Amino acid sequence: MWTPEDTYAIARIDLPSASTHGWQVRLQRRGVKYGKYFADRSCGGQQESYELARRWRDDLMSRVEEEENAARICSRSARNSSGVVGVSKVAVSAPNGATYFFWQATWCPAPGERRCVKFSVKRHGEKQAFKLAVEARREGTGI
Repeated sequence: MWTPEDTYAIARIDLPSASTHGWQVRLQRRGVKYGKYFADRSCGGQQESYELARRWRDDLMSRVEEEENAARICSRSARNSSGVVGVSKVAVSAPNGATYFFWQATWCPAPGERRCVKFSVKRHGEKQAFKLAVEARREGTGI
């Protein structure tokens, strides 16, 4: 018989009273629902309809995964003034009214996690703080 990996997102539909027999593929990713029904009769039998459903599911999962990966690839935004993705200059106002500037590196080491490190312009100087932030971003993302 089939293993759970073989039937992930695939369900058998047998409704003799409606003369309905086949495999239903149903999958949801990021709020988008995908589905398709493979009838035994039109696909050449139970095994053939299952094979078509499995192939369609595997192709769909590959496409969805590629789209998700492509969406996560960072590209420079028009709002990015540093020229480096994940590196920005930030200003922090202290309680005494003074404003301190930092170059900040931000990255996500894993889904749901975020890392950030700041380098003081006052301590390191403008150019060195920027270089340190760029290097921290590069090391953090493994690029």
